[in-house]
Amino acid sequence: MNKKKIFNDPVYGFITIKSDLIFDIIQHPIFQRLRRIKQLGLTELIYPGAHHTRFHHAIGAMHLMSRALDALRGKGIDISDQEYEQAQIAVLLHDIGHGPFSHALEFSLLKGIKHESISFLLMKELNNHFDNGLNLALKIFQNTYERQFFHQLVSSQLDVDRLDYLKRDSFFTGVSEGSIGLERIISMLNVVDDNIVVEEKGIYSIENFLNARRLMYWQVYLHKTSVSAEKMLINLILRAKELTMAGKEVPASKPLQLFLANEYTLDDFQRNPDLITSFGGLDDYDIWGAIKFWQHVDDRILSELSSRILNRDLFKIKLTNEPLSKKDLELLRSVIVETYNLRKSEARYFFAHGEVTNKAYAPESASIQILSKKGKLLNITDAAELPNIKAISKIVKKFYLCFPKNVSLPLNS
Repeated sequence: MNKKKIFNDPVYGFITIKSDLIFDIIQHPIFQRLRRIKQLGLTELIYPGAHHTRFHHAIGAMHLMSRALDALRGKGIDISDQEYEQAQIAVLLHDIGHGPFSHALEFSLLKGIKHESISFLLMKELNNHFDNGLNLALKIFQNTYERQFFHQLVSSQLDVDRLDYLKRDSFFTGVSEGSIGLERIISMLNVVDDNIVVEEKGIYSIENFLNARRLMYWQVYLHKTSVSAEKMLINLILRAKELTMAGKEVPASKPLQLFLANEYTLDDFQRNPDLITSFGGLDDYDIWGAIKFWQHVDDRILSELSSRILNRDLFKIKLTNEPLSKKDLELLRSVIVETYNLRKSEARYFFAHGEVTNKAYAPESASIQILSKKGKLLNITDAAELPNIKAISKIVKKFYLCFPKNVSLPLNS
């Protein structure tokens, strides 16, 4: 009956759960599912230590929210106990709508539906279960609560979500370039005109935070081998979906079978509560279990892609500064058709192309404001002695092409 539980977190040490409601939310099956979804998808194929889950991240982000709110209270910002608890809940549940392998399968299992929309629907489910006890958390999550800074702590250019995932992903991957001055950043937060600002003394910690985020994108989140693995997984799921919707038998768990066999819209989820319940039963294990079955099915494409992923026989990937021409792509398609004896329409499963972008800071969406010692607010890009910030704000775009290693590349450009 003792709900004042303590988590021993490898990044922050002991995290105490002081709220009975938060403890009950964590215990709910919808939240426990996050234990079975890896935070970094297939990145463990590159960084073997990256086995941490969305559960770890959600607990960590909630902990950082409490530390940020404590810091603000210490500076005289009025925060009620209800606001404190509900802000913790809002960030605890901010990623609850992620499906298997997080971002990798966001638009293949559910076409055009963002995980934030699913998060909101699952939060509403929990709100009903807990007798409307999450009403304020839902407002904070949606940014409809009048005190806007609470939402900014959940989702902004400088939020506790980003602070936790940078610290945590750096820790578990061993990529030290992602290390940030977490204590310093949190201690320098303040609120002016209902907006989160950073006191001038913390400006170099913010510069380090943005630079660390840029480096983590290239070294971890957009690592070329990780991109290749994710594109293979997406092609695999699209093939399984194509076969299932054509009436072919594709072995899968009941919830996975449902989403392979149907194309649902957000309206479908809003009209049918059973759909969100079924999606809430999906996790990485559904996919891995299916892949182990699929390596032995008759469909050669599904079988080959499954075996390759299981055995880490990944597509080769090339990154370029310019997109490939249509002529080059058609040449590659022709070689794949010939190499694997496929129909032209099937060749798309054996290569992938597109672009990846890295923008550590996007001031046009919501800038980070610096509070000077004289009480003046400055956009961080305009702050003195920080030329790096303007460089970090620029979008860096690269184009990728993934294809099997045994396929020779007949490209002209």
